[in-house]
Amino acid sequence: MSARVIAIRPEPGLSDTLELGAEVGLLMEGIALSRAVPCAWDAPNPADFDAILAGSANAFRHGGEGLLTLKSLPVLAVGSATAEAAREAGFTVEHIGTGGLQGVIDQLAPQNRRLLRLSGKDHVALSLPQGIKMESPIVYAMAALPLSKSDSQKLSQGAIVVLFSAVSARHFRAECDRLGLDISHLTIAALGPRIAEAAGEGWASVHHADTPDTPSLLALAQNVCQA
Repeated sequence: MSARVIAIRPEPGLSDTLELGAEVGLLMEGIALSRAVPCAWDAPNPADFDAILAGSANAFRHGGEGLLTLKSLPVLAVGSATAEAAREAGFTVEHIGTGGLQGVIDQLAPQNRRLLRLSGKDHVALSLPQGIKMESPIVYAMAALPLSKSDSQKLSQGAIVVLFSAVSARHFRAECDRLGLDISHLTIAALGPRIAEAAGEGWASVHHADTPDTPSLLALAQNVCQA
């Protein structure tokens, strides 16, 4: 594979992605264009909820002292990394979903449930089925970082850019525009169609994974390389 593959993702997910890519024979470089920071928030009474809905490990890494009173609530996690972070923070994981947070919601048994969604500042709106109620305190935010001169030089030579979120896609595009990069030499491999759309137009080509998980996205990047 001669094409340069660059993953855009904050740490520690970036290092995990590079390691997983190496395991499947995909040698990637990484750029962290954001970092998670905690937000001030007041934890509600856990008795008012049946479970925690978590779409990112950052909720547990940066939730702070507010998490301490909520450990009696089981966690519905978007994926294995989020579930692992929940367990490390002392929570019990009830369910590990696939296909994003909406997939977790859709997989719930039809019953009345009160969910506490531990959210980032930028988060996806969810469609709640009848009987599901939810509150969404903001417990962390992603602070954007600039694209360095050395990274912009790498990108100027052409690359397949792997994107994991709509927020990072928009920021990456803004940084390319700010630095005057010729994006017609860059190919986008996105975790899902919403992320691909957020990257905008003008790229050499834009692709998205069939299912929103890291293995599928890395397989997509491999296929684009081979093509």
